[in-house]
Amino acid sequence: MIHDGGTGTMITGRIGIWAALACLLAAACGGPEAGTPESLDSGEAGPRAAVNQMAAEPRASIMRPSVVEEAPPPAPPPPAEPFRATILFDAGSALSDEAKAELDKAAAMLAGTDGPIILRGHTDSKGNDADNKLMSHERAERVRDYLAEKGVAEERMTLVALGEARPAAPNARLDGSDDEEGRRRNRRVEIIAARAPPAPVSDKAAGDSLSGSE
Repeated sequence: MIHDGGTGTMITGRIGIWAALACLLAAACGGPEAGTPESLDSGEAGPRAAVNQMAAEPRASIMRPSVVEEAPPPAPPPPAEPFRATILFDAGSALSDEAKAELDKAAAMLAGTDGPIILRGHTDSKGNDADNKLMSHERAERVRDYLAEKGVAEERMTLVALGEARPAAPNARLDGSDDEEGRRRNRRVEIIAARAPPAPVSDKAAGDSLSGSE
């Protein structure tokens, strides 16, 4: 029991200050003393309601705009590679079995396409220039006729007679003797085509093909 009135007043004042600080701390931490139940549960703005609302709402970044990833545009299809084939000849313009086998492969590649086809005829260096020009043209004609029989449109094919002007290999060795392998490679017809895609099928043709007719 405290008898000194002055000392008692000082102690009472300190207790009051500590009690006030305790109430303030409780209110800042959201304890029961932070406010009345009505202020916390009524939906009105309050410390706890404000914190809950901020946590619930997503906030956009203020540093940079949102990045939207877009799918890249589809790449264009690569251009079709040109078709090339070389048909070799023996002396003369007759087609050998080996040449016909190569032409069968070429016809299978070209029959289902459209676009121009160039047939370049060549000879070796034997004979004069005029005769070699005629021979190279005749060889190109043999190739054209064979391809046409296999389904390649004749109007697509253009013949070019080059004679001996564009050899693919030497006709003679350095000692002056004939290079038979080189001459064989020069007796040829070159087939060059763009290999365009097949022509589109008309609506009527498509309907006929889907009707199941045999």
